[in-house]
Amino acid sequence: MQVTLGQSAQPATLDATCPVCHARDSTAFIDIRQVPVHCNLLWATRAEAFHVPRGDILLGFCPHCGHVFNLMFDPALMEYTQQYENSLHFSPHFQRYAETLAARLIADYDLRQKDIVEIGSGKGEFLALLCRMGANRGMGFDPSYVPDPALEGYDQQVTFVQDFYSERYADYPADLICCRHVLEHIPTPRDFIANVRRAVGSRRHTVVFFEVPNVLFMLRDLSIWDIIYEHCAYYSSNSLAYLFQACGFEVLQLQATFGGQFLALEARLADQPLSMTHVGGESLEQLHRDVAAFAANYREKVETWSHRLAEYARAGQRVVVWGAGSKGVTFLNVLQTRDQIEYVVDLNPRKHGKYVAGSGQQIVAPAFLRDYQPDVVIVMNPLYMNEIQQMTYDLGLRTEVIGV
Repeated sequence: MQVTLGQSAQPATLDATCPVCHARDSTAFIDIRQVPVHCNLLWATRAEAFHVPRGDILLGFCPHCGHVFNLMFDPALMEYTQQYENSLHFSPHFQRYAETLAARLIADYDLRQKDIVEIGSGKGEFLALLCRMGANRGMGFDPSYVPDPALEGYDQQVTFVQDFYSERYADYPADLICCRHVLEHIPTPRDFIANVRRAVGSRRHTVVFFEVPNVLFMLRDLSIWDIIYEHCAYYSSNSLAYLFQACGFEVLQLQATFGGQFLALEARLADQPLSMTHVGGESLEQLHRDVAAFAANYREKVETWSHRLAEYARAGQRVVVWGAGSKGVTFLNVLQTRDQIEYVVDLNPRKHGKYVAGSGQQIVAPAFLRDYQPDVVIVMNPLYMNEIQQMTYDLGLRTEVIGV
């Protein structure tokens, strides 16, 4: 994998037009070549994992709305099938977050015995929560949906459609349209949100709730392992608010959640065309400074972890990564860990026995560590640190547990 840092020259054939505000002078600031195009596809063998499709990332920054996006994204490379697996609900910490979020939405918008549509519902865990906690009726749309026996008790409340949400489903009633961690995968967000606007029609009571990764967490907290090919878009509060206002929505609430890692937006149809003067929280000037500093910070963090892994190897220490999601996959590929780290731990049983895209580590359950006895456990998301430390203790391990 080749990483070029600094103000990368943009090939003349690339379109620097911002997909959010349509300004044409976005500038590139980091170039990462030949990364796996899917972090959350599971591979049955190590050989298959080594030979995955790859693509290039050239991140650009729009100084007008604060949007960050991949100028080299090719949607033809993307394929979301039933093998796509990105559920986080096996973590008690994440499940508590999801339950708290569902309870708040139900309370704030009186979602009781109402109709809820979820776009990109995954395996349906969050939609089932909303329906169970509020006695609501749910309709979930996701091409990667696989029936989950754990949700069978909600058959009368929740229906899943194994398809992308589009205008053909606009007639489905909705008091809430929910879409979590989908928008960052969409290369044409104006078209996507305009489609949601048409689906809402004249129902001014309908609330839309969108959740996306927060680009500030990547830029300022140096969560550099969040840069993945699947995410063609990285939203600031400015660019997210701008997108919805431009498509005819009034933003009711926009806040950072989940330890600052996510942005959550709630909106309704605007009563009249909105001025685009107030589009978010952070200043565009500060965002520009954050972007300008990011390349050097990225290089420093990659070098620091390269040296640390080399030291572990020289000392003959066994190292495992905890977290086989996008952060873990990026960490393992950027640092070229094929010969340094053999296993990745994950709570999701649907991942066990599979192999990490690009770097080829086998994914194992936490119980595997009893026999393996690692010296070091690297935790990919600091929000799960306490949870993972307790699990290693319960397994009888006295290993070093560190975050990235």
